Amino acid sequence: MTNPAAPADQPAIGADAPRRNGELVFEEPWQSRAFGIVVALAENKTCDYGEFRQRLIASIGQWDKAHAATPEAVYHYYERWLESLEHMVTERGLLTEDEIHRRAERLHYEDHH
Repeated sequence: MTNPAAPADQPAIGADAPRRNGELVFEEPWQSRAFGIVVALAENKTCDYGEFRQRLIASIGQWDKAHAATPEAVYHYYERWLESLEHMVTERGLLTEDEIHRRAERLHYEDHH
């Protein structure tokens, strides 16, 4: 099945995301929300998934470089995903950093109450 939001020469959204038995794996509710936001932005053509993916690749590379000397550092794929998403939406003027933080606090509160 092809992804309608991705051109034929572009991987499907989340093709590189963690999977178990072929299914996407989310350890926390925020991870699936962040994933879903990228899908929605790509599907309604608000943002290009190829651009997002390049940001994600760069974020992963920066994390790898910053933690090369600290093997005890724990890598979390969806933290890189979220960082890439936040940068993209703020640079495009879709949300401000303050709006992102307020919404994140509200979701965190809702998840724990």
